[in-house]
Amino acid sequence: MKIHLTGVFVDDQAKAEHFYTETLGFVKKHDVPVGEKDRWLTVVSPEEPAGTELLLEPAGHPAVKTYRDALVKDGIPLAQFAVDDVRAEYERLHGLGVRFTQEPLQMGPVTTAVFDDTCGNLIQIASRPQ
Repeated sequence: MKIHLTGVFVDDQAKAEHFYTETLGFVKKHDVPVGEKDRWLTVVSPEEPAGTELLLEPAGHPAVKTYRDALVKDGIPLAQFAVDDVRAEYERLHGLGVRFTQEPLQMGPVTTAVFDDTCGNLIQIASRPQ
């Protein structure tokens, strides 16, 4: 068994597509219309195009707002992405205007940082020494 797909709820799929592809560097994998305005929109890492897909899922369900607002209020990331070097990725993203709620922080062998994805979520990036 392996993880094939996971998702994040987003306020605006077009805005999320731009942020996740143009800013974070993911690559669009699937973009299929669902209903009148929603899409089955997934992105993948360019390093693993056949790897785990991230679904940029519309946040239309009434429970989503309460759930995400509570996580953001408490500073809890909805998802975590692995990077080779958190400090370098922090500098790159910060230079692109990404707002971080936690600057790089070393916790034992792991370094993390947390940013706002502009679509209603906090996302953590993490790296371990090789």
